[in-house]
Formats: sequence, structure tokens, C-alpha cells
Amino acid sequence: MILPFTAVVGQEQMKLGLILNVIDPAVGGLLIMGEKGTGKSTAVRALAELLPEMDVAAGCPFNCDPRGKLLCSSCADELARTGVLRREKKKMKVVELPLGVTEDRLVGTLDIEHALRRGEKRFDPGILADANRNFLYVDEVNLLEDHIIDLLLDSAAMGRNVVEREGISFTHPARFILVGTMNPEEGELRPQLLDRFGLSVCVLSIKEKDLRVSILKRRSEFDLNPEGFFMAWKGEQDALSKRISDAIERLPEVEIADDLLDVLVEITLAMNVDGHRSDIVMVKAARALAAMRGMKGVTSREIGDVARLALNHRLRRLPFEEIGSERRKMEEALARFNLSGGMGNS
Repeated sequence: MILPFTAVVGQEQMKLGLILNVIDPAVGGLLIMGEKGTGKSTAVRALAELLPEMDVAAGCPFNCDPRGKLLCSSCADELARTGVLRREKKKMKVVELPLGVTEDRLVGTLDIEHALRRGEKRFDPGILADANRNFLYVDEVNLLEDHIIDLLLDSAAMGRNVVEREGISFTHPARFILVGTMNPEEGELRPQLLDRFGLSVCVLSIKEKDLRVSILKRRSEFDLNPEGFFMAWKGEQDALSKRISDAIERLPEVEIADDLLDVLVEITLAMNVDGHRSDIVMVKAARALAAMRGMKGVTSREIGDVARLALNHRLRRLPFEEIGSERRKMEEALARFNLSGGMGNS
């Protein structure tokens, strides 16, 4: 049994970043930077456990969405042949990517000999197949080989995995919520790879005495009686699960006004960030947060609450500028539009 998500003490920005990615996986994942032992993997697993079961194509190793347009080659063939896909229920899970993973283990392999001998495709699924519609958790992502990171982020961006060998190809959906962790002291990610993560947070061990005591008490109570502890938190768990489910349903209706788009772009221009991904991510994250709050329109509050999550890992310090100047510029830009307040209640 996993510690309930709502019982995780502190780390509000990390929890918010995870929830926004669940509401809209197109936000692009979450990079968690900071110390070990701060509840990162616990929070991810707890959130996966909190979420309701999802519909998948029965017997499909890729967890294809029977209502979706992007299907694996096998489900597409069955749908064309029978006109319907049988369904079953599955819980979301956390799939871990080991540091020493090979390309074949990540993307899967095609059995060329079987195809030539029998005239049939035989695909051995990789980790990306298992991760479809789940969390893909990559601990110490900065220590992965660059070509593995490239494959991972390309699949996340396209939402599908294509394996080609000797003129034979197999395609399956690869829409997962990517959660990467790293300790910057052990090495950095290249800026172009940092930018591919939608949101980022920096987590540190909690210093407040009362919160640290709460962590000890909750952990002790959970270890002594997991079932009783879970039942004590069931009301809050069910309430949050419903809020997330309602937000997913509400998301397509959430709009953002042109004047807020102007503000958003002025902020990213002031920060001199490369490309347009930060703008797009901020819009998606703000809409997801508005949906979570039961609203049909984004306000300046949502823009302010997601700005740091979207910009933290994209800040650039110009040559000869002192360390920390980029963060001061971000805070000044947010303050200029009265967006410098904290997250508040989500």
C-alpha cells in the first residue's frame, strides 16, 4: 500500500506540477531538481494510485485508448476488421526507466526473421509501450546517455513510437507523463533538453519544525496501520480524485482571453527565453489550473501561479551577469503585472 497523496506533507509546487500534467498531459512533463529523500517518487506513485481506472483496449500491451484516434498497429487492424475494440479497466501505474537502459529496451524490437519466414509482424514491446498512458519516471535523468534522452523526449513530443527495421515498421502510441529527477550537483542537462520538459520545480528538504514533525507522525502512523491510515485519508483522497476527474472533463471548455495572452508573452519576452515552448506550456498549464479550480476562463492568478513552473528551467543568464540575476528579472517581470503572489489554494 502507498502513502496517500493527500497525506504527503509540503512540496506543494511539485504536487501541483504533477496534477497539472494529469489534467493535461500535453503540458509536457515535470522535471524535479534537488535533494534526494524529499518525497519525489512517493508523490508520483501516490498520485497514480489516487487516479480512477481508465478504459483500455482489452488485451493490448500498449494500453490503447479504445476511444482514441492513435492506436497501435494491432488495435488498428482489429478495429478495421471488426469495427469495435473490446474494453477493460486498468489503473495508472509508474513505469521506471533504469539508468543503463539500451535503445532496444526503450523502444522495443521487431523480429525480422519471423516476418520474413511467416509474413507476420512480431514486435517485442519496450519500456515506451508499457509507459503509454502511465507515468514514466526517470531518476537522475541528467545521467542518461544523450541519445537515450533524445529518443525519450522525441517520443514524448510526438505521442507515438515508431520502430523500423529492414523496411518493416511497427507503430504504437506513447503518450505518457514524463517525470524526471536530477541533482544539479551531479551534472546538468543540455539547455535544449531542459526546454523539452514542460514544467520544473526545485525541491529541498523541509526546514520548518512543525512540518518535519508532521512527516514523522504520518509516516509512523502509516507504517503501523496502513489500512487504517488510508481509511482516515479516504475522504480527502476521494475529493481530490473527483476534482481532477472533473477538471479533465472541464478542460476543453476553458478559455484564455487575448489580454492575458499579451501579458504572458510580455513576461516571456522580458525573460529572453528561447523559442515558443514556454509560452505554449504556460497557456496549457494555466488552463489546466483554471479547470482544477472549477473555472471556465483563465485569470491573471493562474498565469502567476504557473509562471515559475514553466520558466524556472528556461532562465538564461547573459555573459558577465551575476549569479541569480535571471531569477530577479523573472520576479520583477511578474511583479510588473501583479503576478508575484504565491500559489495560494489550488
